[in-house]
Amino acid sequence: MSETLAALRHKITSAGELQSVVHSMKALAAASIGQYERSVSALADYDRAVSLGLGECLRQARAAPAPPEPPPRDDAKWLGAVVIGSDQGLVGQFNDVLAEHAAATLAALPGTPQVWAVGERIHARLADAGLQVVGHYGVPNSVDAIAPLVGQIQIDAETHRARLDYTRHYVFHNRPLAGSLYESVGRRMLPLDASWQQTMAAVAWPRNTLPEVFGGGAATLRALVREYLFISLFRACAESLASENASRLAAMERADRNIRELLDTMNGRFQRLRQGAIDAELFDVVAGYEALTKA
Repeated sequence: MSETLAALRHKITSAGELQSVVHSMKALAAASIGQYERSVSALADYDRAVSLGLGECLRQARAAPAPPEPPPRDDAKWLGAVVIGSDQGLVGQFNDVLAEHAAATLAALPGTPQVWAVGERIHARLADAGLQVVGHYGVPNSVDAIAPLVGQIQIDAETHRARLDYTRHYVFHNRPLAGSLYESVGRRMLPLDASWQQTMAAVAWPRNTLPEVFGGGAATLRALVREYLFISLFRACAESLASENASRLAAMERADRNIRELLDTMNGRFQRLRQGAIDAELFDVVAGYEALTKA
């Protein structure tokens, strides 16, 4: 009986320690969600400034300008895609759902996809889906690490695109919804076609005094397009990280609930076993007293 009580006490202690770890992970995930959501909100002001500059450059051209990127061709052999997942586990179906969405979307498009995977686990899922992964990056662990990652992706994608001569590029990631929910989304980054140019040109300048474009319209337009693509990738990374931590927070909530239920069960069993041991000792004492009294 004593060994059973000791073993059960050890299990209760281990479960309590595991619960402390789960509480720490919950707090870390909640704090991480906040910083990534704030980074997306802060990015809105810069996005607005770049959109205003692009709109003014396109309006001052006074004609439909040539698109910054070549238009898509029906005979295009290659297309590029960036898929942003996770490095760590405890996120439920986060990577599985995203990999299925990316694979299904790319399969419906003409051309052979060339994929850049952000995250160790999404890299494995994409490889299992039969996609050709030409680049692999680690997931940034802070807001400050997002910008270097996006810059490296832009450099590698541009080099690869120039070598293989493809014009279409997509990004796939999970976007947070209300609560701890998220959805897998895909967006075409390139080409920036006439529809995109009309949308940008429709952004009105907020003041009556119109700005002047320095350095030549084409050069300024190219610089603003690079910033526009940078903002789009940065937002995708930040939203993916917020979704990842929201999914991890939900997983830790479920784990915490299961541990509480397990602790309640084990504590009840421990109390019953302990009471049974006390009763057995009392019976021994009573039986010994009765034997002495009869003697």
